[in-house]
Amino acid sequence: MKSPAEDALTPILRISFPHDDRLGRGKMELLEHIRETGSISAAGRAMDMSYRRAWLLVSDMNRMFQEPVVESQRGGQKGGGAALTPFGDELLSRFRKMERMMKFALAEDLAWLEANRSAENNR
Repeated sequence: MKSPAEDALTPILRISFPHDDRLGRGKMELLEHIRETGSISAAGRAMDMSYRRAWLLVSDMNRMFQEPVVESQRGGQKGGGAALTPFGDELLSRFRKMERMMKFALAEDLAWLEANRSAENNR
């Protein structure tokens, strides 16, 4: 049985850049995990994603902007790691703010859609 939150209508923010670059909730979740774990590989594991896939997503984000989003460190006693740059922190914060603003702006229309959903789609 689904929880009410799982059954709610949810707008999803995705920003499309030229040349097929995109910024969305998956990349933002990856940044949150990198911030929490200090590791691209651990962040990928937390999302059930290969290290290669996580690394490619980080590489994409670093390429998309004038400043890096994530900085990684090789080797060392602790085996290296990764951290969000100040720009990466700001990017994550602004993206989450945009999501909140979008939900607020659409709340009335989402309520209308919810009220008019068919019983079949409201299970």
